[in-house]
Amino acid sequence: MNATAHDAPVSAPATTRRRPGLSARHLHFIALGSAIGTGLFYGSAGAIQAAGPSVLLVYLLGGAVVYFMLRALGEMAVRMPISGSFAEYTRRFLGPWAGYITGWMFAFEMLIVCLADLTAIAIYMRFWFPDTAQWIWVALTLLIVGAANLASVRWFGELEFAFTIVKVAAVVAMIAGGAAILAFGLGDPSTPTGLANLTADGGFFPNGPGGMISAFILVLFAFGGTEIIGVAGTEADDPAKAIPKAVNTVPVRILLFYVLAIGVILLLTPWQQITGEESPFVQIFDTLGVNWAAALLNIVVITAALSAINADLFGAGRVVAGMARQRLAPSALSRTVRGVPVVTTVAMLGVLVVGVVLNRMLPDEVFTIVASLATFATVFVWLMILLAQVASRRGMSRQERDALEFPVPFWPYGQLFAIAFILFTFGIMVWNSEYHTALAVGVGFTVLMTLLYALTVRRAQRA
Repeated sequence: MNATAHDAPVSAPATTRRRPGLSARHLHFIALGSAIGTGLFYGSAGAIQAAGPSVLLVYLLGGAVVYFMLRALGEMAVRMPISGSFAEYTRRFLGPWAGYITGWMFAFEMLIVCLADLTAIAIYMRFWFPDTAQWIWVALTLLIVGAANLASVRWFGELEFAFTIVKVAAVVAMIAGGAAILAFGLGDPSTPTGLANLTADGGFFPNGPGGMISAFILVLFAFGGTEIIGVAGTEADDPAKAIPKAVNTVPVRILLFYVLAIGVILLLTPWQQITGEESPFVQIFDTLGVNWAAALLNIVVITAALSAINADLFGAGRVVAGMARQRLAPSALSRTVRGVPVVTTVAMLGVLVVGVVLNRMLPDEVFTIVASLATFATVFVWLMILLAQVASRRGMSRQERDALEFPVPFWPYGQLFAIAFILFTFGIMVWNSEYHTALAVGVGFTVLMTLLYALTVRRAQRA
């Protein structure tokens, strides 16, 4: 390991924290909103088609991985609330190359997801304004989220708070509506409902183990972005209290907003009828006789996309700015105003303006490509977070381990399970030809950034 990975004592008070501006309320809703997005509202249909009722197990397994990853991140963030979050932790505990790759991989993940969500918003707006040029909605969206990210940390938190309320309300309404259908028999009598739907049409594993395994990519894509809790937590007024509260709600969120919501859908509709032609959420509202269900869902998915772009810009901006302060990115990107990495945020907004043009060139294939690309980047970042936490533990004395305020549970078995699961996910991408393009791009990006690291950062360090 290079000596520069330890250029500051890991137990020293962090001196690079940015100006705090997020309350516990903000961080809780950022954590809540990061797990609720288009991956749930639309991507769930594809996961159900791949795995059938066994998709519930996939969400539980994926949720367990997310929980152990976030607990690893939380342990480090409470101990060292440093701007740059996991990119800085991997640099300190795994070496400068690891921090460099992790930070840029996270920025890559955030930008490609932003590109998809920007295009999605423009497509969604056609529902009400079919004759309005698509670029107008893209420009307006960039203005809204750009202003929120450039104004202040507090404004970002307030906007994300409002977005999350809309998304949470939609999921709760769907669950409550589904429960009403089951309890009072409000649905179509010709459509079977109840527990029998979980074992009918081929059983709980209708497509066998292969079908369940193929759903892992879509499910992990839905959980992508939850690691922003570690980035936002360093901006909280009291990280030692705010981060544990946010991270510890993850199991409840996964059970309520994924397992329970998908479970209600499966109890109401045989899995083979969930074709993906419309969101499973629309089917629930249609059954309830809500004729404006499509319009209601349109509002929700627009909000979900806005929330994703808003949070992704925030997270990527902080990570890249933190890297710039460690000379792992151009130094200009570290410039801040009122604690906001202005240059980084503006640069990313500029990339998104160019990327929207490219996004429109492949309107039919772009979302599948982006989902698989984002999954590779997401699980790569998760793996580096887990490995950094394991390495940090090895460097601690017994007294330091006993003094941890927010230690990971079930150490080390939970971490080993999460690491093994992520490695298994990479194996799925090798096994399934559908994800070979994403795998090739992800590996290619890693190789390219490694070459840039050798040509720029390593050369500068030697000089």
